[in-house]
Amino acid sequence: MDLSFYKSFMSEEIRDEGRAEGLAEGLLLILKVRGVPTTDEFHEKITNCTDPQLLRQWLNRAATATTADEVFTEG
Repeated sequence: MDLSFYKSFMSEEIRDEGRAEGLAEGLLLILKVRGVPTTDEFHEKITNCTDPQLLRQWLNRAATATTADEVFTEG
């Protein structure tokens, strides 16, 4: 059985998309549960992001943020 597809660039891209979608959903859930209000602009920024590393960074900030701005502002 040829398993080369699972090691291919395309396969990795598909996995990254899935990771990004899951991280975006988690980020939005954390913000909602914590009562941090978000605008449509923030919601769109989160759901359109395809970078799992950046989404993880935002997710870490969301754990302690009191505003959505704190999630996206470095510092």
